[in-house]
Amino acid sequence: MAFFDCHFFSETLGISVSAHVLIPQAAAGEIGMPGVGARERYPVLYLLHGLSDDHTVWMRRTSVERYAAERNLAVVMPAVGRSFYQDLHAGPRYWTYLSDELPRLMRAFFPISHNREETYAAGLSMGGYGALRLALAAPDRFRAAAGLSGALDVSRAFRTAGREGSRLSKVEIEAIFGHDPIGGNADLWKLAERRARSRGPTPGLYLACGAQDSLLDENRAFRDHLTKLRISHAWSEGHGSHDWAYWDEQIQRVIDWLPMD
Repeated sequence: MAFFDCHFFSETLGISVSAHVLIPQAAAGEIGMPGVGARERYPVLYLLHGLSDDHTVWMRRTSVERYAAERNLAVVMPAVGRSFYQDLHAGPRYWTYLSDELPRLMRAFFPISHNREETYAAGLSMGGYGALRLALAAPDRFRAAAGLSGALDVSRAFRTAGREGSRLSKVEIEAIFGHDPIGGNADLWKLAERRARSRGPTPGLYLACGAQDSLLDENRAFRDHLTKLRISHAWSEGHGSHDWAYWDEQIQRVIDWLPMD
């Protein structure tokens, strides 16, 4: 695998941004890594970070490079700050950057696939929300997505913002979502309902949350919502907390689960 530490300008955000990128390399002599078949363009996973992290965290706290190499999979890990992957109510347009500009730039910079059938998303916590939103809001561009310990319930985030233990203040969450995002494009429940009514492509979905995680109830609730809507999905629940031991284990399962031809 080749590892790129990328710094480039975003027209959407109006600032220079960063991303880590892994690209498979057909190097049979690399000790300890599997040999891969060379391709003109590689399938790609957009791998999203959580609220307190940045684009470097997956490389620092998991062995995602090894896991991706086994499936000849490119990985793009962008930085979005504490944006919740939104076009901020009072700030830059991170959703437009993530869903539109970033994929276009990555395809221009690197040999990664242009095809929906070879494009995937995954993330943890805030990034789990972002990955599932990509799949539900842009199923014509993403074949599958996985949310690990996802912070999925925007209404709950609003209710608890500013309380003891919350990582978001009232001011910050309103700057991100506005005053009433429930039922809008940021609401995964509503996006799932629209997807269920649509005749368009249905993305594969994978949800996982540890039994000791404080976000378990909202992940179970979203799983049940998908079941009620008859949206097919995979579900993983077992021993684990909101931590990297769990996410390192789960990202291996996600990469194995991706529907790659």
